[in-house]
Amino acid sequence: MYIEQAFKGRHELWRYIIGVFVVFGGSQIIGGFLLGGAMVIKSMSGENMDMSDPMAILRIYDPNIMLVLMLLPFALGLLGLILWMKPVHGLPFGVLHSSKQKLDWKKVFFSFGLWGIISILFIWIGYFIAPEDYQWNFEPVPFVIMCVISVLLIPLQTSFEEYIFRGYLMQGIGAFARNRWVPLVITSVVFGLMHIFNPEIGKMGYVALVAYIGIGFFLGIITLMDEGLELALGFHAANNLFIALFVTADWTAFQTHSVLKDLSDPSVGLEIFFPLIVLYPLLTFIFARKYGWTGWKEKLFGRISVPEENTGILTDESLHIKP
Repeated sequence: MYIEQAFKGRHELWRYIIGVFVVFGGSQIIGGFLLGGAMVIKSMSGENMDMSDPMAILRIYDPNIMLVLMLLPFALGLLGLILWMKPVHGLPFGVLHSSKQKLDWKKVFFSFGLWGIISILFIWIGYFIAPEDYQWNFEPVPFVIMCVISVLLIPLQTSFEEYIFRGYLMQGIGAFARNRWVPLVITSVVFGLMHIFNPEIGKMGYVALVAYIGIGFFLGIITLMDEGLELALGFHAANNLFIALFVTADWTAFQTHSVLKDLSDPSVGLEIFFPLIVLYPLLTFIFARKYGWTGWKEKLFGRISVPEENTGILTDESLHIKP
């Protein structure tokens, strides 16, 4: 079982709390220094900046430079989590992949491809229904550079978020609470609240957090039902990557050289609730049928029993897991 992997190593709750502060907090501090340094360099050039406008700050450099500055801390955070697991928990990083012995790349790519196709479909449906809401934004050279940056760094950004929330915290809180619903609720809500300072929230209001919390629950549910992160990893990477490549807006966190630019005013309604009510349940149904999920009540709400025999600290060799 996925959460039970934590019992094979040092699983005291305080280790996970410190881990989140050191790894996740450290990555965000690094990000703050990078952005702050960029702002200082820009101000030294004599240009005036409106420090009260978050969107103006995101536009102080070319979008490709800002994209690197935004994504690099997450890549470093993922490296930090990999290095944290063995010395602190006595566990190889691979136990966060799944309850199996290795990462199932077929599941990652299936989830990635499925959500990627759906995302592209809805982007182009929106474009053809209301072309006046979009501006053609394609510039070949900046777009190619942005593609390289996005393909290299966005999967690292989304993977870090999945490993820290649906992996590290899901296992740590589950081992402490001895059940599955508590870590599901906590990680989903915290994941949503983590986006509270996103420009989208400032534009649409706090009700937009429902979308992020809803995504958190969806990703948490498919992780628990499948006993692994693969489906969540694929979905999250596709979601962020295809948004960055195909559509951006002046009020979103990702300011990229995308193909299209959304000129419409965002509204709380169909954009938020349609995925929650229709698309995510549909994806869950597809995954459940494809992978034969059973025992929903037990996997989502069941109690977790401490193994009678704790085998102690695992090694990569004993699990045949590659970091």
